Amino acid sequence: MKKAVWITYDLGVRGDYTSLYAWLDDHQATECGDSTAFFNYEYKESKPFIEQIQEDLRSKVKIESGNRIYIIRNEEGKTKGTFLIGKRKANSWEGYGEKTDDTEEVGG
Repeated sequence: MKKAVWITYDLGVRGDYTSLYAWLDDHQATECGDSTAFFNYEYKESKPFIEQIQEDLRSKVKIESGNRIYIIRNEEGKTKGTFLIGKRKANSWEGYGEKTDDTEEVGG
């Protein structure tokens, strides 16, 4: 089976970009802006899709602490996003918007 996916990646300044780019090239990925790619990933139905693509990436790309790879795909009619490698960081844009603060401080 094939699944259309977008991935975003942040391997830091010393990341294994050469291996990641080779992996993306092997999957005929299309560049979609800074650190973003689209491709169709072929997988076997006998094993969960996310597990297969994670294992594939980890076998080809040297992953270091702090590296992040995020995947967006359609699953069961819904658009889903998952970190394949790493985790979410604090939003760099936090505090720039115009939020209203409705909290009330009460002293004792």
